[in-house]
Amino acid sequence: MDYRRAALQRSAMYLNNFLTHNRDADIIWETYGDRYNKPWRHIKTMADTYTQLYVHIVFSVKGRHALIPKHHKPELHKYITGIITNKKQKLLQINSMPDHIHILIGMTPDVTLSGLVKDIKVNSTRFINQKRWTVGQFSWQTDYGAFSYSHSQIPKIATYIENQETHHSKQTFRDEYLAFLEHYKIAYDLKYVFDPVIDTASEE
Repeated sequence: MDYRRAALQRSAMYLNNFLTHNRDADIIWETYGDRYNKPWRHIKTMADTYTQLYVHIVFSVKGRHALIPKHHKPELHKYITGIITNKKQKLLQINSMPDHIHILIGMTPDVTLSGLVKDIKVNSTRFINQKRWTVGQFSWQTDYGAFSYSHSQIPKIATYIENQETHHSKQTFRDEYLAFLEHYKIAYDLKYVFDPVIDTASEE
């Protein structure tokens, strides 16, 4: 056997073995054997994508009004869980107060954070209005806060969200939110952090 042909065949065998046992190989085009009148062979392997993205999302009711009824919280949380699950994301913890909500999510990189938050807000707003839980139209504040965490921090953050009622017996949502911004050293202009609070009682 011609030594060049034997060497080429050994190279082909080595490449096949490498591709079979190495999932992290890039896409490879193999053209061995063309000089021997053999057809081109296309070998394709795709690397798996491994990510660890945990995001704590916080946003308030428009105007920070206390419009989320406590007795409807389980139903609202279940509905939002469905929105997140349908987007193939993983809900880790959720809790709401009358004027805001906290959501902890394990995300995949094929979904944008802004797109996911928009879906949650739009669909849950429609849900609440269809249920007629509030007098007049319900809506969320336009913007939101999002804070990322490592895997080791997840139990602590999940517990924090679970115990919202305890936290807010001593602290307002405004103070809580500003504390997050300060803690993570996020620059902000206080004039644009929240929608204006409208005193509905004084209007009546």
